[in-house]
Amino acid sequence: MAKMTMVEAINMAHAWEMAHDPDVVVLGEDVGTNGGVFRATVGLQQRFGATRVQDTPLAEGLIAGAAIGLAAQGIKPVAEIQFMGFIYPAMDQIASHMARLRNRTRGRLTCPLVLRMPHGGGIHAPEHHSESLEALLCHHAGLRVVCPTSPLRAYGLLLASIRCPDPVIFLEPVRLYRFMKQEVEDNGEALPLEHCFVLREGADVTLVTWGATTVESLKAAEQAAAEGISCEVIDVASLAPIDHETILDSVVKTGRLLIVHEAARNCGVGAEIAATVAEQALYDLLTPVRRVTGYDTIMPFYRLEHDYIPSLARILDGIRAVMGD
Repeated sequence: MAKMTMVEAINMAHAWEMAHDPDVVVLGEDVGTNGGVFRATVGLQQRFGATRVQDTPLAEGLIAGAAIGLAAQGIKPVAEIQFMGFIYPAMDQIASHMARLRNRTRGRLTCPLVLRMPHGGGIHAPEHHSESLEALLCHHAGLRVVCPTSPLRAYGLLLASIRCPDPVIFLEPVRLYRFMKQEVEDNGEALPLEHCFVLREGADVTLVTWGATTVESLKAAEQAAAEGISCEVIDVASLAPIDHETILDSVVKTGRLLIVHEAARNCGVGAEIAATVAEQALYDLLTPVRRVTGYDTIMPFYRLEHDYIPSLARILDGIRAVMGD
């Protein structure tokens, strides 16, 4: 069992599934010769050949459309979009065809594909390189949206996504690609989709998060513990569909909910979680639900990027506020 980063675990999951399923192929911009912009597919073309790992033109609509066509004919494509902000040219294919193929054909055709893309800020790049657009994708019925936050979860969830008969959007937090190393066994064991992960048990506050903000959220929970506040930290992991049951069970236990995410506040996935808790656990809440999020602006370039991303200080302030302090 080797210690590895998230990007290495993603690469290993690709290799396992390609070695064990000849129908799995990889396509995208620079995924073959260069191994991807973040090197998530490095070495795959050399190992499996250019037929199964194909470089494409710089055309996101083509990448998504080709993946849909391959999936409809029984191939299992894993396609990469270089940055999440580049997804807009592919949205017609995603919304009009990828998400609807099973329903349109009444189950005669399915769309078993994975569309991978980096998620969020942290690399100090211009606009379109640091987007958190999960709400845009979660709104489309027929799509699954997954966001791992550790090497182990990235490995298991990518395997599950490739094996899933539905289209899966696989969001990879940029700040976590090489943030930490973790022991990951290359055993081909998938993790279940549609489940939250409780990263820390607690009794006073339920802290719900996903993506790279899991790091700051766990740090905030640790510091809050020094103040006598016990936080339960939940990594949502599956953004569509959401495992609301795990979140509701935690809220019933703690009576308080703080939601943390990097995406803009307006119409975010956090608002959906807050609404569900209000509908199903309102009388269990001791204080109003609060959110710590990105701002309703385009991600600012370079100097202000860290002010946009929810900080440890902002999350701690949110914990104190939801405690009524």
